[in-house]
Amino acid sequence: MTETETGGDDRPLLAVRLDDLFRTVRPKGKHWTNAEVAEELKRANPELKVGGVYLSQLRTGKRSNPSPDLLAALARFFGVSVAYFFDDKVAQSVLSEIAAIEALRQSGVRAVAMRAAGMKKENLQAITAIMDQYRQLQGLPPVDDPSGPE
Repeated sequence: MTETETGGDDRPLLAVRLDDLFRTVRPKGKHWTNAEVAEELKRANPELKVGGVYLSQLRTGKRSNPSPDLLAALARFFGVSVAYFFDDKVAQSVLSEIAAIEALRQSGVRAVAMRAAGMKKENLQAITAIMDQYRQLQGLPPVDDPSGPE
């Protein structure tokens, strides 16, 4: 594991990735505590042995060897592939999607996105160019979006 993969975090990669899910993904539209997630996981799979304290230990790196069943249950709960925990490309893709969702949660961004929905590609390109200019004027970094407006 490199510093780049964890952003300088000294926790195991699994801990960082699990913590990222807890901090950023909102199943059923809410922020979940360790104990609440444990209860939901046990409700869906009564044989699963998990508690809020154990999930906390996994997130901090104090524990690092969850069962495959627990990883599968966590992946299902957060709506990601189990590969998210192990595959850098899958994790990067998931984190990019999460970042996009987080951006939409910002005040005003959702309104812009809703107004752009259904517009012609040419119009979206023009609007994107204008927004890029305003970002530059405000000293914001350019947006890395290889797909461009769709």
